[in-house]
Amino acid sequence: MIQIAARVFGYLAAFFLSAMMLLTVADIVLRSFFGTPIRGMLELIELGLVCTIFVALPAVFLRDGHLVVDVIDHMAPAPLVRVLDLAAAVISLGLLAVMTWQMVPLARDMHEFGDVTSDLSIPKIYYWIPVLLGVVASAVSTLVFIARWRRRR
Repeated sequence: MIQIAARVFGYLAAFFLSAMMLLTVADIVLRSFFGTPIRGMLELIELGLVCTIFVALPAVFLRDGHLVVDVIDHMAPAPLVRVLDLAAAVISLGLLAVMTWQMVPLARDMHEFGDVTSDLSIPKIYYWIPVLLGVVASAVSTLVFIARWRRRR
């Protein structure tokens, strides 16, 4: 189940990244050959980037694929390294919880005020949805890591 969730998040992030690349190529072709760029390109790329990063984040947590500087891992005994992994997960969970706690009111305010982007009038809540889902899913993924920590050797 965990691998399936990681795969789904990874495929969704790849989809948004591909969409950004195709949009960029289309914009360059249209701009070069026809002198007509895609209107609101910056806003579309911003939205795609938000989706790519925050949808990929839970996949990274589920796969335990973070960048790691393992200076201590080679010198410290294995039990200490395991405790450090757990401590990092608990700190990550705390930070993700604080991020969610701080972002929900901002997203709610933007939605209530009806904030939109300047060119395409895209409701800004569409930027917040992948951010909030990604952060919450990352927190859940961290909880899964913590729950599975005891079984790891």
